[in-house]
Amino acid sequence: MFQIKYINSGAELTKKHKIMVTENRKARHNYFLEDKYEAGLVLKGTEVKSLRLGRANLKDSYGRIINNEVFIYQMHIAEYPFAHYGNHAPLRPRKLLLHEREIKKLYSKVNEMGFSLIPLKVYFINGKAKIEIALAKGKRKYDKRETIKKRDEKRDMDRAMRNT
Repeated sequence: MFQIKYINSGAELTKKHKIMVTENRKARHNYFLEDKYEAGLVLKGTEVKSLRLGRANLKDSYGRIINNEVFIYQMHIAEYPFAHYGNHAPLRPRKLLLHEREIKKLYSKVNEMGFSLIPLKVYFINGKAKIEIALAKGKRKYDKRETIKKRDEKRDMDRAMRNT
């Protein structure tokens, strides 16, 4: 993910800095994740400041496509504590910035194949807020139990291999 660019003169050295804000850990437990996309977020100033403090939550959030635009609903960004006026609403819908061809692809899969748009991570890259969303299909209860069983078996096998 990190990219280092060297110029012949040696005058310029750039890196991609990725600063993690929050992650939706329950998404991997509740959904089968297919394709992942990185999108920009349209935010207000107090939302950016609150994100920099790490005050965001992706639990129960989801994406919708309305009029060829993608929005994230139920994403909670806490109010910025140092803003006395002009603060934002914590649960307002937020627009995502994606290419038109990506939106069309997402729209066809969400409508025809029964996928959902689930946000996975929110982070900053070079000062810009980004969100990682995934096309996801919901797991049934027996799927979740099967996943837990496989994980436990793998852990036991690794433990047995280490002890021998």
